[in-house]
Amino acid sequence: MVSENFDIEAPNYLSKESEVLIYARRDSQCIDCFQAFLPVHCRYHRPHSEDGEASIVVNNPDLLMFCDQAGSRRMIRFRFDSFDKTIEFPILKCWAHSEVAAPCALENEDICQWNKMKYKSVYKNVILQVPVGLTVHTSLVCSVTLLITILCSTLILVAVFKYGHFSL
Repeated sequence: MVSENFDIEAPNYLSKESEVLIYARRDSQCIDCFQAFLPVHCRYHRPHSEDGEASIVVNNPDLLMFCDQAGSRRMIRFRFDSFDKTIEFPILKCWAHSEVAAPCALENEDICQWNKMKYKSVYKNVILQVPVGLTVHTSLVCSVTLLITILCSTLILVAVFKYGHFSL
């Protein structure tokens, strides 16, 4: 769930950092494990002058937990901010202070107050290396693109005039 409207096709240099909420789900093959999938879309980057790669840092997720006091359902809900579903555990007492306002579940737009939990990450932030164009290829790419555009436009015009039926 994306928390704000943004243009997914905007290039990297015209876009801003976005927050994505992903709810974790239990792993069916491991009792104490959770699964989550993070959809990744690498934005278009400006060409580089040297190595032809851009580095993208994916920060470690925030782990959020929700305490539901509604009615007789006294539960703690765990939500992994970079995962796919909420997991509930029964508790005896809820805390009074919550830090983060976020949707209660993926299926609705109700806002709940979540606590940010501390955890020890196995890995540091993930760094993705994305291939990008080289600035030395700019004139070649522009020339070939222009040539192909002219060629295709000419072929379309020839086909229209040869096979098209016009009435004035």
